[in-house]
Amino acid sequence: MGSVQGVPSPPTHPPEGEGSGLPVSLSPCLPVSPLSFRRRGDRLAGIRYHLKPRAVWRNMARMLDKRIGLIGAGQMAAALGRGMVRAGLVDAGALLAADPAAEARERFAEATGGRTTGDNLEAAREADVLLLAVKPQQMARVLAELRGKVGPGQLVVSIAAGIRLAALAQGLGAEVRLVRVMPNTPCLVGRGASGYCLGGKATAEDGRLVHAMLQSVGMAVEVEEKLLDAVTGLSGSGPAFVYVIIEALSDGGVRMGLPRPIATALAAQTVLGAAEMVLSTGEHPGVLKDRVASPGGTTIAGLAALEAHGLRAAMSAAVEAATRRAMELGNT
Repeated sequence: MGSVQGVPSPPTHPPEGEGSGLPVSLSPCLPVSPLSFRRRGDRLAGIRYHLKPRAVWRNMARMLDKRIGLIGAGQMAAALGRGMVRAGLVDAGALLAADPAAEARERFAEATGGRTTGDNLEAAREADVLLLAVKPQQMARVLAELRGKVGPGQLVVSIAAGIRLAALAQGLGAEVRLVRVMPNTPCLVGRGASGYCLGGKATAEDGRLVHAMLQSVGMAVEVEEKLLDAVTGLSGSGPAFVYVIIEALSDGGVRMGLPRPIATALAAQTVLGAAEMVLSTGEHPGVLKDRVASPGGTTIAGLAALEAHGLRAAMSAAVEAATRRAMELGNT
């Protein structure tokens, strides 16, 4: 198994016993690493997650000998910086974030212990890995400023939604090593789900490094760039869809007499627990659903109501609409 300065690459083979229907691990802790996902004997085009306690990952992910520059010091940049420091991937002193806003710089320093500057070029000069964490509408200006200031010896990682690898290469130069990432907002609490793709000049070592960075704030999967819009529609936009589900469950509880704070807490914890069951057992969600729904019981009555009101179709349509919008934005 390859490594990046002591950081193991994500597993590529299932553990012994995979395919038996038994859970790989029952540890309910993230971050996670992808393995195969099966429903009984049928192979599905999905992922099962082998969960490890955070302490195990901290021991596995030893310090990277890399200096991390960040262009932009907003919430996502701070979350990634904090995650890398907490996971032991980098020392706080290896972080240097550039942002024109003094308040953003102060929040980044407080969250990560890292250094800050108002000069993008200073952050770029020092960086072995340069993270572009600016809004999509700011990217053209940032790329123009950085062009000729970064080279093949540096890895550039963009987390800007909708900015394709071709646009990044055109802005920075074809020789630059590029990785494009689509994170999501649960990265802010260490429960992110990120997709990433490698540019033509990026190496397998670059992929392992980015994977380790993203795993410090949740889970990460590598996909082809053509699938990154689908990642955007599912996990990028998905938290908002889940918030609607939590709110709707809470509304139902209030309608049935529960106080709002209790209803919302129960709804949120139910979603969290159900998600942990899917990730930790490796079972298909349909199998887990069937185990809750006893014949003639309360759950099957509720499921029938969901089907009658089109929840499944609505969720699928939401992902499709968000994906198509991501495609449109990437083509503008």
